Amino acid sequence: MRVLVLLFFIHISYLSFSNDNIKVLMGGTLIDGYGSHTIKNSVIIIQDDVIKEVGSIGNIEIPQEAEIISTEGMSVLPGLWDMHVHLDINGHTDYSHWHDVYPVIFEDVIMPSSAHQLLLAGVTSARDCGAPLNDIISIREKINKNIIPGPNLYVSGPFLQHKPYPNTELYRWGINGVEDAKRKVKKLVNAGVDFIKLIDQDQMTMDELYAVVKESHKNGLKVVAHGHRPEEIRRGLKVGVDCFEHTGLSSAPGYPEDVMSMIRERTAQMNLGPLFWTPTVSPLYNYEYIRDNMEILDNDSWHLGLPDSIIQDIRNSFKHPDRLPYYQLTPSRKPTLKRKINQLLDAGVVLMIGTDSGVPLTFHSQSTWNELEIWVNEFGIDPMYAIRAATYWPSLWMGVSEKVGTITPGKKADIIAVKGDILRNISILQKIDIVLKDGKIVEKLN
Repeated sequence: MRVLVLLFFIHISYLSFSNDNIKVLMGGTLIDGYGSHTIKNSVIIIQDDVIKEVGSIGNIEIPQEAEIISTEGMSVLPGLWDMHVHLDINGHTDYSHWHDVYPVIFEDVIMPSSAHQLLLAGVTSARDCGAPLNDIISIREKINKNIIPGPNLYVSGPFLQHKPYPNTELYRWGINGVEDAKRKVKKLVNAGVDFIKLIDQDQMTMDELYAVVKESHKNGLKVVAHGHRPEEIRRGLKVGVDCFEHTGLSSAPGYPEDVMSMIRERTAQMNLGPLFWTPTVSPLYNYEYIRDNMEILDNDSWHLGLPDSIIQDIRNSFKHPDRLPYYQLTPSRKPTLKRKINQLLDAGVVLMIGTDSGVPLTFHSQSTWNELEIWVNEFGIDPMYAIRAATYWPSLWMGVSEKVGTITPGKKADIIAVKGDILRNISILQKIDIVLKDGKIVEKLN
């Protein structure tokens, strides 16, 4: 096959483009993000930061001045999205200690490290679902201006909830009444957030919840809300939140029938569009394996951008992973995850890949492929569905599907490639070979 391809290059005709900043990805199996058939021996022509043409060897002309990048033997797909990350944390198991010590370097050290790790893991777009407001806005703008490397970032700023937990006011804002709810949303809107995040909405009044959602929608922002507990889901559905987060902090074997009835009623209302859900199963599902196989924690990819003192602090925090309060109920919760995922799929919910990246033992450099691997290999979800959940659907939810999310002419060249067939072995995503963001190759660090 390689000889035939080389012979083809010799006889190829060339197409002239207006300037010389052209790259061509050539030879791999293309998965475009829409879920249709793959394109074998694919050709992707990129000019500056935009995809110009997509086809296959033999039916597309190659610009004479192009830089040829071989993707032979690789799967080629849109850059991944992670729809639930927290750049202000990085796997440390003691939140109180972390937020006592490190907020002063969130913007300069912690968040840039997290963003860079995500990008090198093939995540070219991410939704940060809760962080200190000024820090996360600053990081988003630094990425947009190419001051620091990272994914296209969409941010909520602080969570909105009934009352912040002690010493968490930096990234959690309490709501006290309808007018306060409107004020807090307006403050976030004026700061430039991309969406609003609700948690513990079962502890808020319905009037407060309606005020948050109405004010957000009035300002063109969608609302995501926790879905840990049945009452959180009931209230979220009643007030019209746009996406639920998580499935796992209840030990009940499945969602109650009244909740499922409400979900089915919502998904049947096609005029409202799909009901989206980001289940974030990997931290819970993988905990027991990590606890009993700690060698995996020696993978140093999560060290990138962190000084030795912080690396050692994180390592010290999980010396005894079996003792972590965060995960003590996991053995009873883990068996419920697959059933809940199947309930949501059966009800017509659209699932999106998100990881809660940054929570204890969940590192930005590893979290996204772990989530995909569990969906496919443990839950039996079709690999193509999982890929769409990490590419097309997130771009649609964020309202940027005309710009990114699929490998389509006219869209930004956010593309990854990995050696092997991910439709047969999704786990190969743990080592991405090529990352392009905005048409530029992201340099790997050894």
